[in-house]
Amino acid sequence: MIEIKIATKEDIESLMNIRLEMLKVVNNLPEDYEYSDEIINESRNYFLSGNQMTVLASNGDDVIGCASMSFFRIMPTFSHPTGKRAHLMNVYTRHDYRRQGIAQKMVELLMEKTWEKGATEISLDATSLGRPLYEKLGFTDSTECMVISKL
Repeated sequence: MIEIKIATKEDIESLMNIRLEMLKVVNNLPEDYEYSDEIINESRNYFLSGNQMTVLASNGDDVIGCASMSFFRIMPTFSHPTGKRAHLMNVYTRHDYRRQGIAQKMVELLMEKTWEKGATEISLDATSLGRPLYEKLGFTDSTECMVISKL
């Protein structure tokens, strides 16, 4: 039976393992790819002390999926009077477990907890594979956002 739970600091090794696995898969990296110390250390630090919530999906002792919500605050606006917002990231389910509703359950749990924390908006960057799930959950395209990257 698949268990979905909110991760704690005691889950740090499982968090790190599934996130690094996810990054290899979504970036088409080879199985033996070596991550930089910076990405490992910053990821670990973020899980331990960042303003985030992550859920893990497990089949027994085997972690088979994850999803994270990052929380941030901007200056309050009329449409978001608290300024509390969230960004959904790293929604991942191992290939053999896809199309079983696991990602949907992980995201629904994160959404529920995010609304409870007082956020008024959840954003995300969707892949073409994930887009149908997010649309099913009520996410819509936004024309409000523009970005610039230093990289």
